[in-house]
Amino acid sequence: MDRYSATKRVAILGIGLNIILLILKLLIGFISKSQGMIADGFNSAGDVFASVMTYLGNKIASMPEDKSHPYGHGKAEYIFSMIISFSLLLVTFQVLKSSVVAIITKQSFIFSWWLIVVASITVVLKTALWIYTYRIGKKWDNLLIIANAEDHRNDILVTLSTLLGIILGARKIYWVDGLVGIGISLWIGYTGIRIFISAYNVLMDTNIDQDYLIRLKEEIEAIKGVDHVDSINAKPIGVSFIVIVKVSVSGTMTVEQGHSIAAQIKEKIKNKKNIGDVVVHVNPA
Repeated sequence: MDRYSATKRVAILGIGLNIILLILKLLIGFISKSQGMIADGFNSAGDVFASVMTYLGNKIASMPEDKSHPYGHGKAEYIFSMIISFSLLLVTFQVLKSSVVAIITKQSFIFSWWLIVVASITVVLKTALWIYTYRIGKKWDNLLIIANAEDHRNDILVTLSTLLGIILGARKIYWVDGLVGIGISLWIGYTGIRIFISAYNVLMDTNIDQDYLIRLKEEIEAIKGVDHVDSINAKPIGVSFIVIVKVSVSGTMTVEQGHSIAAQIKEKIKNKKNIGDVVVHVNPA
């Protein structure tokens, strides 16, 4: 199983499980009029959409390079991540509005043990999905899968908050249910903004981590014949980067010798983590 197959499996598993949880939460939430459970249900709806976008983004990103896309289609992951962030912000608005109205109008809910059962099932299933997804993400060093794992972990916290609101509501402290709905909406909004910023940074060609570049520079300058590194930058291409290196060598060096040094530099760093390609320019010192 390769990187893209692993992401596909995670996305399909997330779609199926979140659809089940979505139906259960909204059904019990609307019957009992629990704003916390309804908010949690909309959160699951956002999770279904996110998993679908993950599937589609991964499918496009897995397409090989072609004449129009010489470095592949990897940025599709970040385009679809930005779409996900917009959907989360929309869900935030809807849930926040309904929760505030519930508090102002002092809307109560009808306690049902089914609320406890659905919340408990959600925590168990999401914990299992979080552990599985996180392990796959670490195995393949896939940021998209790890982001999904973080989303599942967030869902556990959200549902635990929902469970707290239900328990307190059973003791006639109804305002907590609406407050929990507000808390969930803000958490969804925070997640949406964080995803948007991450996708934006990549699409706007943000440079690779500076500490990482400094380590690469030290390794390059250790190569015999390299006088010093003039500059080193990186341009994102999907999940990896093109590293652009400019080095100075002796002005009396032959073209063949300069080419040999450039080849050594490329060979040394092209197989490192997150490096898709290396371009080396040699300048006479």
